[in-house]
Amino acid sequence: MDVKECFISAEEIFLAKIEKFINIHQKSFLVLSAALHGPEEWKLMFRIQQRFLGSNLRILPVHNTVNAINLMCTIAKTASKPYRDSICYRMITTEAYIIEQSPVWKTLQKLKLSSDSFNPN
Repeated sequence: MDVKECFISAEEIFLAKIEKFINIHQKSFLVLSAALHGPEEWKLMFRIQQRFLGSNLRILPVHNTVNAINLMCTIAKTASKPYRDSICYRMITTEAYIIEQSPVWKTLQKLKLSSDSFNPN
């Protein structure tokens, strides 16, 4: 068996394990570690994304163990209630700021108001 055949057969086993993991866990993170993410690694990530499109799987590429640990700490931190509430508040505040300050939004509001004047309903 050559290397490519081995890679393909191992990939199917790997994909079956991912599918089982997704079915068990609500939030699924797949951390793919490679010193260099070359064409083969990107193709693998693309195939995984295609296969699990629409699922709750998040694919996160890392280069070394330090990146992986930092990533896990960030995920744990953002999943905790105080940080999650803070992030939600900041997103709501940012959205309100964008709506208030955006010239595009103001133009859309003017267009909506002018179209409402023509439509009595």
